[in-house]
Amino acid sequence: MIGYVTLGTNDMERAAKFYDALLATFGAKRTWESDRYVAWGTAPTAPMLFVIKPFDGTPARPGNGAMVSLAARSKAEVDTVYNKALELGAKDEGPAGPRGDDFYAGYFRDLDGNKLAVYHNPQ
Repeated sequence: MIGYVTLGTNDMERAAKFYDALLATFGAKRTWESDRYVAWGTAPTAPMLFVIKPFDGTPARPGNGAMVSLAARSKAEVDTVYNKALELGAKDEGPAGPRGDDFYAGYFRDLDGNKLAVYHNPQ
């Protein structure tokens, strides 16, 4: 259902380096790029994640209440991605662990302050 998600950045080089390393844990690679954005995906028809300079030219700011959630194939992959994000300089917003009966997730903010979750839900 989701085609792509965009996250604003004020430092494209720094953001691209962060997401190159982080999204590689899912097997994602750069799919598109220009001077305004970089996009990653795992297959031509799979959802993509973009980091982008805002079109209106004003500084990028994290959305209040907005969050991007990355689906992991296992709890171990949640741990791997969450720990990789922190290793790359992300800020902890809730350590990887169980949230209810079957939901397992970790939360972090990227280098621009955008909030992300990585989760596994076997249902």
